[in-house]
Amino acid sequence: MVLTMLVDIDHLLATPIYDAERCSIGFHPLHGLLPIIVYLLMFLQPRFCYLRYAGLGLLIHMGLDSIDCYVNQGYWYQP
Repeated sequence: MVLTMLVDIDHLLATPIYDAERCSIGFHPLHGLLPIIVYLLMFLQPRFCYLRYAGLGLLIHMGLDSIDCYVNQGYWYQP
C-alpha cells in the first residue's frame, strides 16, 4: 500500500510542482474523478487481493487529499 503513494508522480507535470493553495483532487491527471472510479473498481475486485490493497491505498490517498483540500480551501475538489 505504501507504493500507491507513487500516484503523486503526476505532481511533476504541474507548474509549480508544489502549490499550497492548489487542490490536488481534480487538478492532477491521476487525482481526477475518472481515475478515482477506477481505484474504486480495483478495490471492489473480489479475488485479486493485491489489486484490492492497491485500490484501498489509492482511495485512502484520494480521501486524505480531499480532506486537505477542504481544510485548506473550503472545497472537496478543484472544479
